[in-house]
Amino acid sequence: MLHDMLHIPIPLLEKILRPIIVYIALILLLRVFGKRELAQLNPMDLVVLLSLSNTVQNAIIGDDNSLSGGIVGAIALLAANYILNRILFRMPKLNDLLQGTETVLIRDGMLDEKAMRDEILTREELVGVLHKQGIRGLGDVEEATLEPSGTFYVEAKKDSFPRTRHEEILSKIEELMQEVKKLQQADAAR
Repeated sequence: MLHDMLHIPIPLLEKILRPIIVYIALILLLRVFGKRELAQLNPMDLVVLLSLSNTVQNAIIGDDNSLSGGIVGAIALLAANYILNRILFRMPKLNDLLQGTETVLIRDGMLDEKAMRDEILTREELVGVLHKQGIRGLGDVEEATLEPSGTFYVEAKKDSFPRTRHEEILSKIEELMQEVKKLQQADAAR
């Protein structure tokens, strides 16, 4: 039994190369298919990502189901990721090429329809992102970008509703604090 768990039936070099090749292919494919796949905006995108991992499983492990083979494959994947991150850190231009650049979706409250089409985003999906960040609508946005990692960065206008409301609340809190101080002073004077 121990022999079956530890014996790697395919050559060690093949066991190392398979996950590295699949890793590089997936990075390139995700770059080609866009940031949306990384953002996991809807259930369909999540299903695609989960199915993708199952689809490439056999390409990574080959005919090997051994414990040793799994560990070698995991080490190869982690090592490839570590090395690639080190290379990209030292070569920012290559990093930009591989990772992509941010896409501005809203600037000064105006939606960029072309950028939305390029990223295959609907207005409703973007408004949902804005609402999650406490912003009522497009007009309250100074700039919204979709980062290469698939995350959204949203900067509200200085005079937007959430900021104005926040300032009103702080003002009311300050007034209440002043009232409490007056009551405490009056109570102490008695």
